[in-house]
Amino acid sequence: MKVLFISTSYPRDVSDWRGIFMHHLVAALVRAPSIRLNVWAPPGELPDRAKSVLSRDDAEWLAALMAAGGISHLMRSGGWRTWLEPLRLLRKIGGAYRANPDQDIYHINWLQCALPLPRNRKPALITVLGNDLKLLKLPFMRVMLRRVMKKRRVAICPNADWMRPALEAAFGDIAEICPVPFGINPDWYAIRREPVVAKPHRWLVVTRLTANKLGPLFDWSEKFFADGDRELHLFGPMQEGVQVPDWVHYHGPATPEQLLSEWFPGACGLITLSRHAEGRPQVMLEAMASSLPIIASRMPAHAEIVFDGETGLLCDDTDSYVKALLVLEDKLINQRMGEAARRWATREIGTWDDCANRYVQIYQRLLGSS
Repeated sequence: MKVLFISTSYPRDVSDWRGIFMHHLVAALVRAPSIRLNVWAPPGELPDRAKSVLSRDDAEWLAALMAAGGISHLMRSGGWRTWLEPLRLLRKIGGAYRANPDQDIYHINWLQCALPLPRNRKPALITVLGNDLKLLKLPFMRVMLRRVMKKRRVAICPNADWMRPALEAAFGDIAEICPVPFGINPDWYAIRREPVVAKPHRWLVVTRLTANKLGPLFDWSEKFFADGDRELHLFGPMQEGVQVPDWVHYHGPATPEQLLSEWFPGACGLITLSRHAEGRPQVMLEAMASSLPIIASRMPAHAEIVFDGETGLLCDDTDSYVKALLVLEDKLINQRMGEAARRWATREIGTWDDCANRYVQIYQRLLGSS
């Protein structure tokens, strides 16, 4: 089965935080014996059985795009000229479709990458993140996407169930809406956490530094992290001019290996107070697989995986936030919720191989084979 895999994000190597989940997905897909994977994505280390179909010009352009923070970040931070970049990106993706006419099926990451699909009736699996739903509010976007989906078999695969209603309303009459969660690297399941006993309690935040991703984190946390009983350790790339307070331990971007070996085992929990349009945040899944309980803002993407009082705690304001901190600093409660989180992740998410198998089953269904 020849699959053309399209993605606008991919890491340079396994130490690169940008698009690292795409590396894991590609590696899992090529482990499926029935798949011959051709990859059009920013240049990076591919597993042996995956073949890059990038032209030299596309490779250089995509590498520069990744260095600039990706197409979404470029559009948020740049001037009027950056609005031309999405058109250039779509033109290059269209060229990739035309240059690889012998594929059986398309695996397209993100809705916008489906816009230049050729009129060849070949089936397509299209993945969707929470940020993609904003695209549907743009003028004519829904009409243009419906046009390329008609007369071909399409499965639209958001990585979280909460996106299903909006996608059903937009495309349910011409496409199958089939949520598929991403997988988790087995290394996260193998972490053995230390008991939460000694002070200061270490709390972790792993996120891109933007106003929406951080939410009210600094305002809600300041008075509760100033007495020395707990520490807030922040990891992630600075993508907006965010002023990080002195009492926050800001480490910049961290590799998965650093989080695995140095930070997750001894942490009290993970905090995310994001207001961003999330799909199903990968770092939260990895924390749950590590038996790390989570404190999260109450929003659909969080409430779908953080079951309040079972695998973590949801909060709406400063009072519920500090209550969550105090509850999860109890050793027995922390251990109970962490173990419940790991059981849920094992049962409902699994590994990247499980994710790849879910996609392969959809490929087969779209191609009409068993």
